[in-house]
Amino acid sequence: MATEHTCFIAGHAKLPQGMAAKSVFDTLTITAEVDRKHGVILEASCTLATDHGRQYIHDLLKGISLKKDLAEAEALIARQYKGKATNALLAAILDLHRQYETMQEGNDVT
Repeated sequence: MATEHTCFIAGHAKLPQGMAAKSVFDTLTITAEVDRKHGVILEASCTLATDHGRQYIHDLLKGISLKKDLAEAEALIARQYKGKATNALLAAILDLHRQYETMQEGNDVT
């Protein structure tokens, strides 16, 4: 699905102690393929330990616009994900948003 109209970005956050993913990764990462113009997340993935958790975050974030819906993404995660990684997921989505904004500043996308 990668085209000149999309970009691949990643947001990172520290994982809390006591998480299964912590034994493999020190940070939680959310990666996303994003429509450059509108900021809509087309595909998303994260480094949670279970396939189910990764799929859930994908389904939660797909269709969210980093340009317009950051607060909605944060609210969805806070309301619907109940686990030790909640704060890390929230921090990673904020970092993902920062990466999108940085990418936008470097491109002439209208």
